[in-house]
Amino acid sequence: MRWWLLGFVCAVGGFALAVQQQWVKLPDRWNPWAPLDIRDEPNLLTRYKLWRLRDDADLCRLALQSSDLKTQPMADSEPVAGCPLHNVWRVQAAGVKLSSSFLASCPLAVSFALFERHSLQTSAREVFGQSVVGVEHLGSFACRNIYGRADARRSQHATANALDIAAFRLADGRRIVVARDWNGEGDAPRFLRAIRDRACSNFDGVLGPDYNRAHHDHFHLELGGWQICR
Repeated sequence: MRWWLLGFVCAVGGFALAVQQQWVKLPDRWNPWAPLDIRDEPNLLTRYKLWRLRDDADLCRLALQSSDLKTQPMADSEPVAGCPLHNVWRVQAAGVKLSSSFLASCPLAVSFALFERHSLQTSAREVFGQSVVGVEHLGSFACRNIYGRADARRSQHATANALDIAAFRLADGRRIVVARDWNGEGDAPRFLRAIRDRACSNFDGVLGPDYNRAHHDHFHLELGGWQICR
């Protein structure tokens, strides 16, 4: 059994090396060393590729170039700052109209692009038969602890690693608001729940009205490493 296991490990390692050195060609979406292409349907390698973007601005730029986002790289803040920022981008525009630009860590910006293309618009077409044309958010970067408590750990907002979304506007002009439309029956609540469920594949943490009162009016989307979807 030990020899069989050793042989298996060697075979897997050899194949991985062959792919990395491009001795064996794989489609980029199945190649863990290829840049993340936001146009591709997410798969088992997507989270690994997102992880690689954290400290690699060039790799991040390649991923963002495959998206509908208009972004601008921002300078890192000084390490002595209360909430130092590293590898952050200003998201100025998207495929949907944004209520305002926002700061985002590279993984958050890329995850938002994945969410917009593969989760948000898919849910809108399924439920309403039309696209979302606008997203209203409450902001991303805020140098604070969780819930603003002095004795709590830093929020993911403190590193521009989280975004709060409050409402969506459809192509026909209808406005779907988390605070107003989460409860009840009908297309609007069904749409919001579909968004929440699908967003869980794009972000580590997705918190909404079912989580607690503090999130009654928005979806909190973050990449904090802890998997939670409520």
